[in-house]
Formats: sequence, structure tokens, C-alpha cells
Amino acid sequence: MMKNVLNLAVMFKKISLVAGIFFLIGKVSDAQGIEKSAPTGFDSVRTGIPNGRIDTISYESKTVGTKRRALIYTPPGFSKKNKYPVLYLLHGIGGDEKEWLKGGNPQVILDNLYADKKAEPMIVVMPNGRAMKDDRAIGNMFDSAKVQAFATFEKDLLNDLIPFIEKKYPVLTGREHRAIAGLSMGGGQSLNFGLGNLDKFAWVGGFSSAPNTKKPGELIPDPEAAKNKLKLLWISCGASDGLITFSKRTHDYLYLKNVPHIYYIEPGVHDFKVWKNGLYMFSKLIFKPVDKSIIAQLSNDATPASSNIPGIQYPQILPDNRVIFRTRAPEAHKLVIDLGKKYEMVKDTGGYWTLTTDPIGEGFHYYSLVIDGIAVADPASQSFYGMGRMASGIDIPDTDMAYYQPRNVPHGQVRIVNYYSNITRAWRRAYVYTPPGYDDSIAKRYPVLYLQHGAGEDETGWSAQGKMDFIMDNLIAEKKATPMIVVMDRGYATDPSKPFNIVQSGPGRGAPGNVFPEVLVRDIIPMIDKTFRTLTDRDNRAMAGLSMGGFQTFQTTMTNLDKFAYIGGFSGAGFLQQGTEITQLYSGAWANADDFNKKVKVVYLSIGTKEPERMYTGVKGFHEALEKAGIRHVYYESPGTAHEWQTWRRSLRQFAQLIFK
Repeated sequence: MMKNVLNLAVMFKKISLVAGIFFLIGKVSDAQGIEKSAPTGFDSVRTGIPNGRIDTISYESKTVGTKRRALIYTPPGFSKKNKYPVLYLLHGIGGDEKEWLKGGNPQVILDNLYADKKAEPMIVVMPNGRAMKDDRAIGNMFDSAKVQAFATFEKDLLNDLIPFIEKKYPVLTGREHRAIAGLSMGGGQSLNFGLGNLDKFAWVGGFSSAPNTKKPGELIPDPEAAKNKLKLLWISCGASDGLITFSKRTHDYLYLKNVPHIYYIEPGVHDFKVWKNGLYMFSKLIFKPVDKSIIAQLSNDATPASSNIPGIQYPQILPDNRVIFRTRAPEAHKLVIDLGKKYEMVKDTGGYWTLTTDPIGEGFHYYSLVIDGIAVADPASQSFYGMGRMASGIDIPDTDMAYYQPRNVPHGQVRIVNYYSNITRAWRRAYVYTPPGYDDSIAKRYPVLYLQHGAGEDETGWSAQGKMDFIMDNLIAEKKATPMIVVMDRGYATDPSKPFNIVQSGPGRGAPGNVFPEVLVRDIIPMIDKTFRTLTDRDNRAMAGLSMGGFQTFQTTMTNLDKFAYIGGFSGAGFLQQGTEITQLYSGAWANADDFNKKVKVVYLSIGTKEPERMYTGVKGFHEALEKAGIRHVYYESPGTAHEWQTWRRSLRQFAQLIFK
């Protein structure tokens, strides 16, 4: 990869990685004095300033059929002669009306804001958002009845609590004087209730909103109404919060529908450090005129790529899938990002290099950081084996990516197995996925899918880039796929006893002298059947692969039909030379369509609609030849994807649902 080790050492002296925060001109304020984060000490008790008061109140809930409790904060100098706007501040799934008091010190934050004349005096109501008779935060917080109670709270809030507050306290009663905000589960409630009741709330805030947040189309069914009625919509989250996808999908929808809002991403996780800052920033903006320029200055449309090193903020992905790269390399002369297309970075006076790309297609993409002509993996990105070397990667979120994301379902394991190959006379390594529950019952046996990578990749590709383990976990949890073992091995193998023969290269081999099909049949399958609890007959054995692995799949299975009943080629299939009839391939295995269709249960072909023309026409032509020959098969075109992992993730998702049934 490098000309010599010295060049590599010199190069890394030139580059230092930025692990700073999103707001590029200081944490607290920018050059124009706009406060972009709470200052140090914002949540610390200060002496010599007036203090508000926190009390416990009880109200009759007709919704629940019992008396319920809430906390109420009244501001310093509270007087019944004045009228105040009200903020309803909601807790998370594991909390109650005291969660904000215990973890967030909202009274301290608000007292300090009033002392600094940064916020309008307001009443803050902190209710118990779990609307059920036993609303204590005990036991299984995820019990279905308790989760449902968070939805029921909408009626309790609108029909019982708000009328009680407006009868008991001197409050301003119009929608312009009412706000709702919350953390986590309460953030989801705030967005659901606030945006679902625009006649009741003009100020809405969600801090690290949880999965209870409605899907964007349900959340904002009428974007025009939201534009006209909302005074402020605030969505914030920690950059390293595992729930950030729920905030981002809401933001993305709002962005596309041109609904003004603040999308505020800060360093942090799912904790009170983030939520306290959110409360501070939100509270000082509400119940006063909002300068539209502040919305633009506080919003951060970009989010760190999921493929970044944990805690590193760049690269960042914008809603239109442009990518922002930012790196510090003060001594470098030229930096380029190579994403297939090369983008030159621009250096500022501080030694920071930045660029914003064109929109990048959804899915996983390899890229390189080229420093003064030397292509290396970006230290900000996780590294993946691809392009024949370790490379950086960036995963652009797909609107339909839930199927390859980790969910709260039983998970299988990807195990590493080292074994000796008698053919290559060397130790080799396989990655083996065992399904959820594999270790629970030693009597149960499983079918096996042998799943191959493409050229320039290795046995790590399907789990690291392809997310196959999450795809399988989710399909099995949904009962859409039969629990199975999946074996991934390196698709390159040479037999030292055989002379080097350039003729042996080509589709399905990938390199001169590649004997992987023989290694699979004679070494890997016997090893897997011996090591794992497999079903060893052909009806319980499948093979599939992408690109080169697809060619290898057809080469292997079609010459070993006594061992395989399921065949899958993703962007790769059999090699059909011009002028050759498909019925002549593989010793005439397709000459008798009826016999073949009885013997092989599934043949699957797929291709991306944006693949290179030669690849697209090759696979589609193979499909048409099979169709002409009467060979039963499934053909899928992945819309909008090229020769890339998004095509292959979608293909595995489909193929896995077809086999072993």
C-alpha cells in the first residue's frame, strides 16, 4: 500500500485528528455572541440571587380515575397578581415526576437564567407521564401496560392536568403561552402531544426523543399547519446517543417539508448532561420573539457518520446525504478525499482541512484520505478490509435501514474459527454466525448458508460492512427466516502442489490458481459439520455470494448439486460467454429444466439498477437465459443502488427468507 514505512511515519506526523464539538467557533458562543451551549456553572447553585420554589401538587384525574401528583416550579418573585406562561416538562421511561428534580436541577438552571435576564419568568409543571393508577417507577419499565400509560397521558394532560393548572394558578391560557418538552420517553411524548395538538402548544421540545416518537408522516401530517402555528420546535440529542436516529428521522422530514426548527446535536450520550443543556437552551428561547437567524445558527443539520470512530464528530452527514469532512493536518500540502470521485480539501489558517461532497448514495462506501499523494485510511473512520487493503468506510443512512440495525431482539453470535486446509497446506479463518438460542439446546441442529464476499474483500466483509448478523437476527425474530448457521470464509485459496496457471483466473476464481471451490467442498464443509450442530444433507445446505462470490457460488454449487439445494448470486452469477447456450454450461446441468427444478429448491439472482452496464447486462442476460431455458428462479433488481453493499444487504434480506422452507 505504501512505498515504504518511512513515508507512513512521516505522513502520520503531519495529521492530527479533530475530536472537537460540532460548533466550530467555541463551545459557549460564536464570534457574534450567540450562545450555542450552556456556560460553565449554569446548573450550579449561586448565592445572592432570588430563588424560585418547587411544590408537590395533587389533581383529580378523570382519565386515570384517581388523584395524581406533579411537581410545580414557580419563578422568583412569583405573585398571584401576575400571569405566567407554562412549560410542561416530562421525564423518561424509568422516571416519574421527580426525575428532573433529582437528575437535572431545573430550578437551579431556571433561577440562574432569570438572574441573568436570559429567560421569561414561567411556571414549570413536572408531571408523572405514566398515566395509570400505580404510576410508580418500579418493576419492568418496559411492561406493555406501562408503555401504553405513556400514550394515555396525552388525555390526562389535556383534559385533567392543564385545566387544573389554569384554574389553580395565575397563568396565561392561550396556546402561545403554553410549551411542552421532555427527555427520552418524555421527549417522544412532547413531540407526539405537542405536534398533535397545535391548538394547545406553540412551543415544543424533544431532548433525545425515544422510539415512542411517532413516524414523521404521522407526527406532522400537515406541515403547513406546523409552519403557521409553531413558535419554536426544538429537537436535540447527544451525538453518541444510540437513539439519535429517531431525532434525525424527524429532523430529516422537517427539513424536506421546510418546517422551521432547531436541530441541535451536541457531544454526549443519553444522559442528564445533554438534557440539562437542552433545557437551558430551550428555556431561554421560549415565550419571547424568536429571531429566525438564531434558528439557523443553532441548528446543526449534519450528524456524525455511524462508521466513525466512537466519539469522533467527523465525517458528518447532511440531510441531503452530502458529507462534511474535517481534519487537522497543519504541515500537509494537499489533502484529497477519494470516494470514487476525488474531492480536494481546503485548508484554513488553523491547519484544518474541510470539504463538503456532492450527495452520496445511500449505503456503505469505501473511501481514502490522500495526504500529499499517499492514500491512507482516515483515522476518524473505522477501517474495513476492501479494495484489497484496509480502507475507511462511511455508511449513508437508508430510509429503509431498520432491517440491518441492531434491535431489542435475541441476537446470534459471529464466531471466529481457525482451521487447517489440507489443500492450501495452511491455516485459514472462517467467520461463523450462529443464530439466537444456538447454545441453549445442544440437541437442535441447523441448516447452513455459505456466504461469500466479493473481490478485494475477505471473510470479515459480510459481518462488518454487510451487517449480516443484524439482518439475520431481525429476520429470525420476525419469523421471516429459518434459524440457520452462516459461514463466511476468505474466497481466495491456492494449492501449492499445482503450478501457477493464468488460464485458471476469471469469474468465480478471482485470481490465477484460485482453488476456493475445492477448499469449500473438501475442507470447510467437513470442518463446519464436525464443529457445529448442522443438518448435513443437501436440502439443508445453501450457498450465496456477492460479485466474485456470486460467480464462485454458481461454479461451486452447479458442479456439486449433490451437496447444495439453494443457490444465490448477488451482482454475480454464472459466466455466460457470447454464443454459448446456457444449457451447455456445467456439463449440461440446465439441459433438462424439469429435472433441475425438482432438484434445486431456490435459484436467486439480483443486481442493482445503477450497476456498471457490463455487470447489469451480464446478470440480467443470465436471468433471461435461465428464463428461456425454463429454469425456475427469483430475479430482483435493487432500485437506485450500484455495485455496493446496499444492493447486497437487500439481496441477503430477500434470499434468507426463501431458503430452508
